[in-house]
Amino acid sequence: MKKMAIAPEFYSFPETSLTSSEALVLAEARKAALKAHAPYSRFFVGAAVQLESGEIVAGSNQENASYPSGMCAERVVLNFVGATHPEAKIKTLCIAVVSKFKDAERVYAPCGGCRQVISESQARQNNEPIEIIFEGPGDQLTRCSGIEHLLPFTFQLF
Repeated sequence: MKKMAIAPEFYSFPETSLTSSEALVLAEARKAALKAHAPYSRFFVGAAVQLESGEIVAGSNQENASYPSGMCAERVVLNFVGATHPEAKIKTLCIAVVSKFKDAERVYAPCGGCRQVISESQARQNNEPIEIIFEGPGDQLTRCSGIEHLLPFTFQLF
């Protein structure tokens, strides 16, 4: 048996360290979170992407009484981009959380299903890394460059 070493890289940093374009994407994610349909969890999440063209597209989580028919914000925005901008490359994905249940000590990274959807989006652009920025811990943000840091063994058919 041979041990396999995996070395994901994450960076924690203050919001003031964002580039001006990244700050715009995060602002749009926060605006989108306020439009979430989250009557059950009361956990409002927004996600926004900046395309290579500079266009910013945002979406929010959409819960449904018939769980698990709802959708996370990341999947809403990434599937929308795939459907309406199939040739576009995603440069940056920002995820924002608005909730009285938000714990300042936690990092709010995408769930497993969203990680796989991010992986598919990155694969669609020849695995050109997507900058992924999410909230926590505390008033810091967390960043990784490429989904392989959040999901080291992605599921791909080809």
